[in-house]
Amino acid sequence: MKPVSAWTAAAQIKLESGTLILEKEISEYTIKIIFDDYDLWFVVQWNNNGGRVAFRAAQAAGSELTLKELKEHNDEIIFLLQSAAMQISVVLSFPTAEKTIFRYTTTITPAFDTILPYWPRDIMPLFKAGGKTQNTAGTVHASQMGNRSGLLYFSLEKPKTGSVFYFQNLTALNKFFQDTQTSGADLVGGLWPELGLKLPSTEDKPLKKGEDYIISDAFVLLSDSIVGDNYDMAQRFIEYLAAIYLLLPKPQTLYQDWPEIVDKGLKDLFSHQGCWKFADGRSYLNAYVSDYKTPPESMVQLAVLLPLMDFDRWSGESHKDIIETIHNGLENFYDKELGTVVRWLPALEKNLDWSEEQKQPEVMDSWYLHHPLLNLSRLALNGDALAKKLVLDSIDYVIKVAHHFKYEWPVFYKMATLEVLKEETAEGQGGEKDVPGAYSHLMIQVWQLTGEEKYFKEAIKAARKMDGLGFDIFYQANNTAFSAGALLRLYKETGDKLYLNLSYMLIAAVLKNVQLWECDYGNARHYPTFFAIYPLKDAPYTAAYEEQEVFAAMHSFLREADGVQELLPGVRLLLAECVKYVINRVSYYYPPRLPKEVIAEQKDVKTGEIDPNLWIALEDLQDGWQRSGQVGQEVYGAGIAFGIVPRQYFKIEKAGLMIFTEYPATDFKVGRSAVTFFTRGDQRLSFRMVVVPLAKGNDLPAIAVTAAKQDLNNEIKPVKSQKQFSEYTLLGNSTIKVSWKA
Repeated sequence: MKPVSAWTAAAQIKLESGTLILEKEISEYTIKIIFDDYDLWFVVQWNNNGGRVAFRAAQAAGSELTLKELKEHNDEIIFLLQSAAMQISVVLSFPTAEKTIFRYTTTITPAFDTILPYWPRDIMPLFKAGGKTQNTAGTVHASQMGNRSGLLYFSLEKPKTGSVFYFQNLTALNKFFQDTQTSGADLVGGLWPELGLKLPSTEDKPLKKGEDYIISDAFVLLSDSIVGDNYDMAQRFIEYLAAIYLLLPKPQTLYQDWPEIVDKGLKDLFSHQGCWKFADGRSYLNAYVSDYKTPPESMVQLAVLLPLMDFDRWSGESHKDIIETIHNGLENFYDKELGTVVRWLPALEKNLDWSEEQKQPEVMDSWYLHHPLLNLSRLALNGDALAKKLVLDSIDYVIKVAHHFKYEWPVFYKMATLEVLKEETAEGQGGEKDVPGAYSHLMIQVWQLTGEEKYFKEAIKAARKMDGLGFDIFYQANNTAFSAGALLRLYKETGDKLYLNLSYMLIAAVLKNVQLWECDYGNARHYPTFFAIYPLKDAPYTAAYEEQEVFAAMHSFLREADGVQELLPGVRLLLAECVKYVINRVSYYYPPRLPKEVIAEQKDVKTGEIDPNLWIALEDLQDGWQRSGQVGQEVYGAGIAFGIVPRQYFKIEKAGLMIFTEYPATDFKVGRSAVTFFTRGDQRLSFRMVVVPLAKGNDLPAIAVTAAKQDLNNEIKPVKSQKQFSEYTLLGNSTIKVSWKA
């Protein structure tokens, strides 16, 4: 028997003796609406097995509740209730006939300035009839962590019933958070059997008399399936999340002039002395602006070099001087004694200040060994001889480490002796569990580089070590996301469905770690947060570089998925939307886009200095009640714009124009007076396409747009049209044709 609070025990007694006022059928489920003078409940019954879960839509907050009115209108049922402290409105709706989903939205209007020191959770699993909630048993597969999505996914296993995917649209609660100065973090979850949303305490700041506050906006998806294994769980998580995502209110995106942002960023990167350090006979990029104490890092150099080279290939411009400056310093990161590329510049490693676990000589963070080599192998695959030499000279050490740890990496170890310095990320949670994916990714690229089968076999061995992991497969977002693409490649090469299942597990873990709500309180009113990606599973902020890399990884995954017809539809839908919203948000890491009062004061900056006029990204965007930039201004985040432009803009020289799409697009074919291309994503959702002149100041030619999934014969009209700018709303998974007068 599970322990429960006195409030839950009393609530069940009242519920079981409450009055049934209405029943609604939804597919194979019955929703019994029960009023008990203190609460309004929606009790879902599985018709095939009699199992029940109760959802509390309203409660009296300490006094009796009166049901004043009940109205049914189309697919909505509206309940108006009154207590001594407040009026309550509850809207129960059924937003789609395609899935077993219902939604309930609760709004309260205080009768006086009101504090809420306690608010109980709103979900209570029940026995079929009469049994106590504390005797039920189930598994919580996923719940909210920090400011991530307000979701809860659980299975009711005793009695054997089914599963529930519950999603709180926390965007709707922003007024509550703003007026009470509380956060949307860590609200959805609980310990069995007390589950669901628990509002934050409002003891310091009251709710205002006569103001309307939405305190719950829940989407609930019902399933008669109980999760089998972790792969079943991951695939259902993706598909259930996609089903609710289609119904979720989503913020509008805005077009941003990314080529102009690139120009500003390049100018500041080249000219600002705080971005550079001279050491060991070479110039290197600092990790953070004006951090001259910390030795140069290999990852930092490559994090800027590769996107800048991508941009030069796309633009036809040449930034040869800076590219050669960064490139020429790479060989100095090779440690001849160890036989590998290392993190810190060996000549200055002695200057490390020991302020953090990894800032010690010869200490390696497991993921970091692989990351620079992954980028070097990408350079090598593009014909870079120095990069190839550095990779091949390092690869034996990398394999030695993998074999020593049996493909299960700790957090920190000594590079020379392989002595483990930190075994687990937290007690009982193991090491960095997505490193086998990063290792597999590296081995695949070395296999592609050399053609030697032994590297492919190494990729297989490491990938199999992730078999059986659940959401704890996630350690760092960018590595987890790129690992998903590597596992998909293994599936395509071998046909072994284990690797497809593992790629789903990795994608699901990334999606669990995003914020599918708009934080519009405090400082966050000045920057969008919808579909924000958190760098670590417990990180309190989002981070520029990791978001940039996840963005690139989503592009890579979708390219890798071409021809994989069996890929889950939810994957294509959610990854395209992720790309769309990353583009919408990440320019706000640049401090000139933010009011100065939301940026951390210098005394609170952990590393280096912040120049609020510099087009170099802050590392961190925080919850609305914190200032951003507390970690520092990261030079290695300079590649954000360099990475976006080549992936989202397509140049058509003969027409003198560029096409920007929010969704990933592919298969561009340019004819005499038209271009066709295919957009990824799902045709049930839309994205923005913008056409701009190739040269600023020029006018666009007369253009026409058609799309095979929208109107086969009729021209699609622009939503905005000017001489130098034309904007269209198009559907995903479509073939687009843009014509111009030749």
